[in-house]
Amino acid sequence: MNTFTVQPGGQLSGRARVPGDKSISHRAIMLGALAEGETRVTGFLEGADCIATLEAFRAMGVAIERTGPGDVRIQGAGVHGLKAPAAALDMGNSGTAMRLLCGVLAGQVFDSELIGDRSLSGRPMRRVTDPLAHMGAHIDTSEAGTPPLRVHGGAPLRGTDHVLKVASAQVKSALLLAGLWADGRTCVTEPAPTRDHTERMLAGFGYRVERDGPRTCVEGGGRLVASPVDVPADISSAAFFLVGASIATGSRMRLEHVGINPTRTGVIDILRLMGAEIRVLDQREAGGEPVADLEVEAATLKGIQIPEHLVPLAIDEFPAIFVAAACAEGETVLTGAEELRVKESDRIQVMADGLAALGVDCAVQPDGIRIQGGDGFTGGEVDSHGDHRIAMSFAMAGLRARAPIRIRDCANVGTSFPGFVALAREAGLQLEAA
Repeated sequence: MNTFTVQPGGQLSGRARVPGDKSISHRAIMLGALAEGETRVTGFLEGADCIATLEAFRAMGVAIERTGPGDVRIQGAGVHGLKAPAAALDMGNSGTAMRLLCGVLAGQVFDSELIGDRSLSGRPMRRVTDPLAHMGAHIDTSEAGTPPLRVHGGAPLRGTDHVLKVASAQVKSALLLAGLWADGRTCVTEPAPTRDHTERMLAGFGYRVERDGPRTCVEGGGRLVASPVDVPADISSAAFFLVGASIATGSRMRLEHVGINPTRTGVIDILRLMGAEIRVLDQREAGGEPVADLEVEAATLKGIQIPEHLVPLAIDEFPAIFVAAACAEGETVLTGAEELRVKESDRIQVMADGLAALGVDCAVQPDGIRIQGGDGFTGGEVDSHGDHRIAMSFAMAGLRARAPIRIRDCANVGTSFPGFVALAREAGLQLEAA
């Protein structure tokens, strides 16, 4: 499934449930492995990224059984029960897994090594390893600050007060996780809200978490108690269909059981500011996380200046939002999004290159992009550079294209959305994968 070809036109319709939330799936495996007792995870995302996390904890002696689609049972080893892995832990393409595991491994008595694929091996890690070093951790990176990472065990950790310069849920989570093994109190203050799944799940596993506005604290030396986790559908995966249905005339879809954690709903807020018709229905709670059905239908979108306070709340959804912007009336401007340059690819530049190849007028800025909306896309060929979210975003662009769109290097779609091709076809996208 390395190349997508999308025929122009069509519309999206029907009901669908996208796969489980990737961020929550990662954390469910990690905390379940560190808890005492059996944790059952339902709705687990069986994508390559989350499987990499699962296999890493198996390699550290945790008994984990996959008992059915999306169903995982974990026999927790306890906070001090992990064992030294026999080989390097391969995180594949997952920056979340690698950065959060830095926090976990920093507190262990054994040495370990974290490696990844070509894309992950070029991503910056000092944003995590430097603040962990202030806690006493000893983690080696390459000269460029990239993987492989060598974590030296046995280093006593001390609780510290971190003030993050850049809003990052991955950095925040790594520090809070390291705080479980630290002497004293570990606090993290973030400059803007980011996803809070780690804080919610720690509390769900019985660990005391103190939250005061942008500041979150944990005290070292506690224990985690096994707790069931029901993983909601991933709003980042739902975003492709929210955009596709918004831009394709006659479309109407209902996306079921989607996580609507307020630290993740920036994509809904931004699309609504652009004029999208998105309704949040049947709000409820699942496993400590708010969920709802999302109903979306085609609308006339307009270009906007994206509010900077919404940027951290939609950081993974911007490739899809850029496709919406290309179909909107007028100009859309994004600023304050430097974080997009250090994702699976430089998402600002790679999306800009793809949009330009499809006839869209856009201009890259150091921390964002300007996109001149219009009648959609000319058709043509784009390169996703192995970035799953870029591949799926340009697939949705076919709904407003005047000729076929061919997307190269799409194999990594399976890291976050196994079954994307089948579900997109069922909804009405004229997509072929080869």
